[in-house]
Amino acid sequence: MKKIQISPSILSADFSQLGNEIKRLEEGGADMIHVDVMDGHFVPNLTIGPPVIASLRKHTKLFFDVHLMISPVHKYIKNYADAGADIITIHPEATENLENSINHIKKLNKKVGVSLNPDTKISIISELLEKIDLVLIMSVFPGFGGQKFMPEVVEKIKNLKKIQKEKKLSFDIEVDGGINFSNSKIVIEAGANILVSGTTIFKENNGDIKKNIDCLKLV
Repeated sequence: MKKIQISPSILSADFSQLGNEIKRLEEGGADMIHVDVMDGHFVPNLTIGPPVIASLRKHTKLFFDVHLMISPVHKYIKNYADAGADIITIHPEATENLENSINHIKKLNKKVGVSLNPDTKISIISELLEKIDLVLIMSVFPGFGGQKFMPEVVEKIKNLKKIQKEKKLSFDIEVDGGINFSNSKIVIEAGANILVSGTTIFKENNGDIKKNIDCLKLV
């Protein structure tokens, strides 16, 4: 079994203190930093772009797990690679040719992630799994933080884990959306090894980040 890792989403951080918030996450035991990039077109919200990521890059050596919810995504991939992203995760629906975009990320020497919305089938990436480093299973429809976890995605996680074992592949399975203390164990047991959480990490237990990260890892 892979080590369970926590990727806190800075979407729930204090945006006026992002540099300090990154340091708090690092000190609290975060394994990586999840950066949600939204364009107000592919999803109904606007967040941050390459200049902010480049600025944050100076504050930590932790992996930047950058989730691009932008369309068309292909022409912007290099901007985020240059800004300091370590993992670049894209949506199949946001590119004209998913394989070309995957190859583009690899040529930039970045890890490749592909995100599946709750209604996106695993079959859309089944022939490309050998090229993918991370599959992000969305347990909410992307766009806003603080949404409720959709339990129906647990079966998708189990199915993806089964395919991973059958094909003897080693990609990470990440889950994002409404992850909290009551469902983290369920998604880990289903096969996830990276959990994205924002609200729970920053708000629970009076904002005790270390305690919240440790609690999410408990199985």
